Amino acid sequence: MADKEATVYIVDVGKSMGKCQHGRSVTDLEWAMQYVWDRITTTVANGRKTATIGVVALRSNDTCNDLQEDDSFSKISVLQNLGQLLMPDIRRLRDIIKPSSTDRGDAISSIVVAIQMINTYTKKLKYKRKIVLVTNGTGPMNNEGIEEIQRKIKDDGIELLILGADFDDAEFGVKEEDKDFHKAANESLLREFADGCDGAFGTLEQAVSELEIPRIKVTKSMPSFKGFLCLGDASQYNTALRIPVERFFRTYVAKPPSASSFAVRSGGGTGQEGIEDSAGPSSSSGEGLTTVRMSRTYQINDESAPGGKADVERDDLAKGYEYGRTAVHISQTDENITTLETFAGMEIIGFIHMDKYDRYLQMSNTNVIIAQRANDKASLALSSFIHALFEQDSYAVARLVTKEQKPPMMVLLAPSIEHDYECLIEAVLPFAEDVRSYQFPPLDKVVTVSGKIVTEHRNLPNDELKQAMSDYVDNMELDAEELPIEDSYSPLLHRIEAAVRYRAVHPNDPVLEPSEQLTKLAHPSQVLIERSSPYLEKLVQASNVKKVPPKTKGRKRLREAEKPLSGLDVDALLKQEPKRTEISASNAIPEFKQMLSRADSLDVIHDAVRQMTSIVETLIKDSLGDANYDRVVESLGTVREELVDYEEPTLYNDLIRSLKAKILGEELGGDRLELWWLIRKGKLGLIDEKSSSLSQVTELEANEFYSVH
Repeated sequence: MADKEATVYIVDVGKSMGKCQHGRSVTDLEWAMQYVWDRITTTVANGRKTATIGVVALRSNDTCNDLQEDDSFSKISVLQNLGQLLMPDIRRLRDIIKPSSTDRGDAISSIVVAIQMINTYTKKLKYKRKIVLVTNGTGPMNNEGIEEIQRKIKDDGIELLILGADFDDAEFGVKEEDKDFHKAANESLLREFADGCDGAFGTLEQAVSELEIPRIKVTKSMPSFKGFLCLGDASQYNTALRIPVERFFRTYVAKPPSASSFAVRSGGGTGQEGIEDSAGPSSSSGEGLTTVRMSRTYQINDESAPGGKADVERDDLAKGYEYGRTAVHISQTDENITTLETFAGMEIIGFIHMDKYDRYLQMSNTNVIIAQRANDKASLALSSFIHALFEQDSYAVARLVTKEQKPPMMVLLAPSIEHDYECLIEAVLPFAEDVRSYQFPPLDKVVTVSGKIVTEHRNLPNDELKQAMSDYVDNMELDAEELPIEDSYSPLLHRIEAAVRYRAVHPNDPVLEPSEQLTKLAHPSQVLIERSSPYLEKLVQASNVKKVPPKTKGRKRLREAEKPLSGLDVDALLKQEPKRTEISASNAIPEFKQMLSRADSLDVIHDAVRQMTSIVETLIKDSLGDANYDRVVESLGTVREELVDYEEPTLYNDLIRSLKAKILGEELGGDRLELWWLIRKGKLGLIDEKSSSLSQVTELEANEFYSVH
């Protein structure tokens, strides 16, 4: 279970925080709030009720705190009492945290207010207590009674963090030139105050720069199995081995937050938030959204019922298993016979040498098996077993049942010994049905039809190509220093989380670009490219790689024909024969292409399309069932492709519109809706402006054209 937390953020909203300093495009307050919002939204994203947050405004226009009767605590306002922060609170704080019109207010007194808030809320309970102060250090400060405040912070176990705009930090390399004497004195006071209570003191520039580094979420692992590791049957043999063990995740896939479906409330959500709704917290978020609730109804065919359908209750349904095209019913009583009765435990069934195990057999994330905690006897027994496996270069194969009545798993247990830690690494093994055997042709030889083995072939790499590839791979290899595993982050996970956090605070602003930490692995480093470039050139030469010219789209009839290597003018020879003016149904596609290639006017192209339209409609009318559907689809695909190349999309669009009307109107031999489904599947609808710049059809119109309405 996660620890309880109580964190108070003290934000300096003084008049001086509204200025842009040292060439920055944002004010000191906006700069500081980048850090504060990041920390707050990260806590809110966890959704833990025990992670409480409070917000205090320093140097505010008004005074609102429990100690306001004392003048020392004037111009300090509690904007948010300690408690779980939700989306409406974030939006409210965003609107009220603005620069004030005063520079009065004591930063040390605001820390006292935060201490009082924490003690009132947490009492003597176990909490992780923290105070974060962000300021530019220009306001008046009173150091009276500072030692007592420091002692109180240490006694209460409160962690203090003070961040200042343009504060000097020798370790980070920040020093403000020509610093105001008053600010320098305040900065020195805050530094001494933080050091005196074992707190942290730093410059805001470092804190903001580190926001781009994704934070790894540390999760407290829970055991997925508690039981005995058994070798032999302890119920029959006294020599059987039983070690109490626990199983924890070693690796687990980190998944990004999933989205849920919401609907806009009628009336925009205003005036309806008092209505009872089971939509959860989102119904009161003020965004006019409510959750989508699903409702299922089950119907059967019943001629006596209205509409030919009768509703049935879920309890009246029976479970069936699909067998071919038929549903096979098995009653609950009979189905219980198929359930394998199992008992929780991990039983070793054999051992295998390390060299005999193939790593690709692992089917899951890995887990660790450790001895039962606070059990020295179990720790000694498991340690002996681990060392025995290690010395014999062997793995153990075990049958694992994590809970009673759960199906068993076959697992591999591998020893892991470090200087201060020992455990068994466990991975799930496949059953026979999980293994798929695929055959591929060999990579080092070619077997001919007659059975002859050929080792030198155009599809086989020669020694020069193998060496060039080996050299290139060696020079593309990353060392551990170039890509440390602790600095490689999941772009999908952290990008989505960062976008959600930013949009929570800025609902109307565009999402920021991803941080450099996430994008630096999207491309190889420049050093690596320069180092491997010579070897890549050798590889290209050895493999005889040639650039494929891009497919040219345009008016085929206006392009110059490529001259054949023989030098013969094929077109001139063909023109000596009479031009074909009719397309036969038996050889429609080649003759259609031939007719277009010889076209010397638009009338010829129009005539070719008209003839293909007639042939397609005839094929549909004469088709017995779906016998001619494949020929129709092929013909339409050819016409569409050719007319795109000849930049005549209107001709095809007119054709397909007319054809659709006749198919849906059952004018081509009855019901031909299956043919329209094949046309839709082949994406043979309208040519839109994306496919041809001369088309007047938008992409939306082209998508709507596929409907049967």
